[in-house]
Amino acid sequence: MKDRYSRQVIFPEIGEAGQQKLGRSSAVIIGCGALGTVIASTLVRAGVGKIRIIDRDFIEYHNLQRQILFDENDIELRLPKAIAAERHLKTINSSIQIEGIVSDVNYTNIEDLVAGFDVILDGLDNLETRYLVNDVALKKNIPWIYGAAVSSLGMSLTVVPHKTPCLQCFSSYTTGSLMTCDTSGVIGPAPLVIGALQSVEALKILVGSEDINRSLLSIDIWNNDYRHLKINFRDDCPSCHDRYVFLDGKFGSETAKLCGQNAVQVRVRQPAQIDFRVLSGRLAKIGKVDFNEFLLNFNVDGRQMVVFPDGRAIVNNTSDEMLARGLYAKYIGS
Repeated sequence: MKDRYSRQVIFPEIGEAGQQKLGRSSAVIIGCGALGTVIASTLVRAGVGKIRIIDRDFIEYHNLQRQILFDENDIELRLPKAIAAERHLKTINSSIQIEGIVSDVNYTNIEDLVAGFDVILDGLDNLETRYLVNDVALKKNIPWIYGAAVSSLGMSLTVVPHKTPCLQCFSSYTTGSLMTCDTSGVIGPAPLVIGALQSVEALKILVGSEDINRSLLSIDIWNNDYRHLKINFRDDCPSCHDRYVFLDGKFGSETAKLCGQNAVQVRVRQPAQIDFRVLSGRLAKIGKVDFNEFLLNFNVDGRQMVVFPDGRAIVNNTSDEMLARGLYAKYIGS
């Protein structure tokens, strides 16, 4: 087993002592799509002693273009992403502990899911859950690494609680205005690059290096544009001042089955006005959409979504609340 990590041990910034630290360390990866599969594969191969992977979704054919852990057989077996990842990763490195959990991460369960881990990594596809991760990381004093990739763009930020600015220090909560892979597409190299950068930041944290990235890294790999943006602490940042509004359930979305109907309502706790013209422009690329001043209708994946100006939506042809939340995050945004 010693030979497994020999090339990594030769690297002076890790060395034998660092490798031993990695073996005693743990990482939790929330989301196992394009970013999560890159991160999980890298950390498992690096010998991080315990890895937990959490994801709520199943594998589809369009995932294979960029989600490097999965194959066609996983789809035929109808495996959840977390379970398929666990199975593949255990064949790569049987000497460490790997756990796949099929779960919808939300404010009621996230504290238990991340408890005891040394670092949290973002493999998510929606801003709402990222703010939730930001809250729990600062509350529990666990470093976390934000990452996002869409189109040919990518971003990453390393957050060390109360030592570096956090996610809320440079962004504000918005509804229905964000690019997603489902509406703007994504080329495979974008998450590969960002996932690799997140992984190396995790390795730095786990071996105790001080050389973490202290800026927001923004990349457009198609146009070869690489930028480091300085982020400052925000004086009114709630998370940095121990006000965890997402963790307390004051923001985000909630669902409810509609009585007598095969439908689920998704409601944002803090309503925000949606611009139907902007939203329809994104959605028209992938499904039938029409709107008036009162509501927007969108048909995709055999389901109809009705969106209202305050961000509320009704997802028809399903009674699965987890599926409804996933569709909302995928197509409407945060």
